[in-house]
Amino acid sequence: MEDKKVLLIVEDDLGLQKQLKWSFESYHTVIAGNRSEAVAALRRFVPSVITLDLGLPPDAANASEGLKTLEEILKLAPATKIIVVTGNDDRANAVKAVAMGAYDFYQKPIDTDILNLIIERAFQLNDLENEHQLLQKKTIEPLEGLIASCKKMQELCSTIEKISPTNATVLLMGESGTGKEVLAKAIHSLSDRSNQAFVAVNCAAIPENLLESELFGYEKGAYTGASQQKKGKIEYANKGTLFLDEIGDLPILLQSKLLRFLQERTIERIGGRQEIPIDVRIICATHQNLEAQINNGKFRLDLYYRISEIVIDIPPLREREGDAIVIAIAFLKKYCVIHNKKIKSFSLEAVAAIDAYSWPGNIRELENKIKRAVILSDNINITFKDLELEKNIDTAMRVNLKEVRESAEIIAIKNALMHSNNNVSNTAKLLGVTRPTLYSLIEKYGIQTNE
Repeated sequence: MEDKKVLLIVEDDLGLQKQLKWSFESYHTVIAGNRSEAVAALRRFVPSVITLDLGLPPDAANASEGLKTLEEILKLAPATKIIVVTGNDDRANAVKAVAMGAYDFYQKPIDTDILNLIIERAFQLNDLENEHQLLQKKTIEPLEGLIASCKKMQELCSTIEKISPTNATVLLMGESGTGKEVLAKAIHSLSDRSNQAFVAVNCAAIPENLLESELFGYEKGAYTGASQQKKGKIEYANKGTLFLDEIGDLPILLQSKLLRFLQERTIERIGGRQEIPIDVRIICATHQNLEAQINNGKFRLDLYYRISEIVIDIPPLREREGDAIVIAIAFLKKYCVIHNKKIKSFSLEAVAAIDAYSWPGNIRELENKIKRAVILSDNINITFKDLELEKNIDTAMRVNLKEVRESAEIIAIKNALMHSNNNVSNTAKLLGVTRPTLYSLIEKYGIQTNE
């Protein structure tokens, strides 16, 4: 009995109490006859779903006692799914109850089959919300600002923790939107330079004729319009960390000057003659294929050797199994706070779509989709339609039967685990396999569970 879900029935009619208790014997059914009993049962049993008769005494005429009970329950346990039960002539109070935060309403006379469907749906929604909360708790933030749970990213984070205390120059390689700057900041925050400046320069975003002065600074009178001395980004990063983003787009003429700085650790401002010593940690990043750039004469081989003391390849989001969902949950929470929305979670179809979509724009695309969905959605949960993803997400033709079968098994196991709140026994029942078989498949595919 202990594994049964708790259903609290708040009803003052003794005959109806017995009928409902008998009809819902698949749950651990708790009966309360008034508001004080309901609150006591709520504190003791912590039910996920409650049916509440709005016509509780002493004032059945206007259902105020029922609404007061609803208000008190929601104040104590706002996530509880409350199904208000009311007479045919009291629809207005039922609508008011839903506006106050009730999950749904049902009008008497009671058809237990229909009411059971509503209760089942309420428990399913509660399970989904609990799963999302569990994912939020399980979301591993091994480095500041980074959300990661897959094995690849855990190994990458371990590498970053090892290299951060050193002064080694790091090259971060990865597609656009994979979070290269987030990792660069993590390296800085874990180093002994963390209390000094972190200065970022996007080499692709600054016009070529301005990039040299932006990096190295200039002296007063160095050229027309230089009315005063200006320090460059390299100088501002002294004692701290300089992050050169998109270094693959650095003009070839500037590459030689940057190489000299990396070798000598001194700079000269434009128009100046004084050598200025600089103590700085260098982190570079690019989405370009630098080997191809070198072969095409667009990137210096000697500069590549200087910036690649340690190279870290960041996997795209499509290769980070399970990360898209936990990152999406984090973005949902973030933008609900920013935009004052009360969206609770994602629909099951939306979760499946997030997991299946290839995310060519990586985390940046995922964030934009979630932000837009939060702003425009009027639903309790983000739906597949809200995400505006392609209807046929996986259109690539697989010709390998083994690959198709394994992919289908992985998807089915993950969906079943989510539906059963990560309970392996219930998951095995859903899938129609034995527990040992399911454990074997989970181990085979490296699927994470809570057991």
